[in-house]
Amino acid sequence: MNQNGYIGRKLRVPELKDKPAIIMVSFGTSSRARGGLEIFQNGVQSRFPDHEHFWAYSSNIICRKKKLPSLQETLARVETAGFRKVVVQPLHIFPGTEYRQIAETCEFFPGLRVFVGETLLHRWSFVKETLSIIETEFLGPDDGLNLLALHGTPLVADPVNSAYLGLEKLVREYYPNVLAAALEGVPDHEAVLRHMAWKNLSSCNKRVKIIPMMYLAGMHAEEDLMGEKNENSWKLRLEAMGFEVECPMVRHGNQDFFKGLAYYPEIISFFMERLQRSLDIARTY
Repeated sequence: MNQNGYIGRKLRVPELKDKPAIIMVSFGTSSRARGGLEIFQNGVQSRFPDHEHFWAYSSNIICRKKKLPSLQETLARVETAGFRKVVVQPLHIFPGTEYRQIAETCEFFPGLRVFVGETLLHRWSFVKETLSIIETEFLGPDDGLNLLALHGTPLVADPVNSAYLGLEKLVREYYPNVLAAALEGVPDHEAVLRHMAWKNLSSCNKRVKIIPMMYLAGMHAEEDLMGEKNENSWKLRLEAMGFEVECPMVRHGNQDFFKGLAYYPEIISFFMERLQRSLDIARTY
């Protein structure tokens, strides 16, 4: 008992962990396409079995709707668990506004040394290696057209617009029958679809293959790209021009899904390389 009459008790301090934790960050999904997240989790468990891993979600709406943890909540949980280093690996495709928000959250979170991994298309060399995988889906020049579906950003001043326009330029110069369009912002899908109509491209190309360049081809693919009930869906508008429209499909867990990037094993490997690089940096610093 101390001089104030209290029995002294040893303060419980969590045991500090030597290896960095891994936090996987997804935008999140409210559709059935969640299987793509399980694929990434299985990859992390297999390649980095000595590291504890956690999930966080960057969409405030989905976090509230599905009661999923935000990045701030997961960082706090990791700190409470006794970690002093953590690697955060976003499953974002482009380094846009959300990626910068993730980086800022990590930079200003107290008590942890946080290392943020790069996005899939963070460097131009990454863009080219990703296209080398996606091109296996392309219809040949004699078979039809291919339309890469990007997410895009509504913000004119967002620096990531240069990446979207750069990708559009690359595919136009690399492939004779590939176009790129974004759901939001540039390259503007309205302009691309009008161009296809003005040029009457369906007269010499009967087929169009829409290829989602999104980690999860969930609601966007089901409604905006290939929707049967949305009169403004890309599918219905292209069919009105005379095209036959298709989208790559994949079977996972006894269900059929539109094929997002999560279902390409090589793309998962690219993300693992981003994560490995961050872990190597964390060991040094």
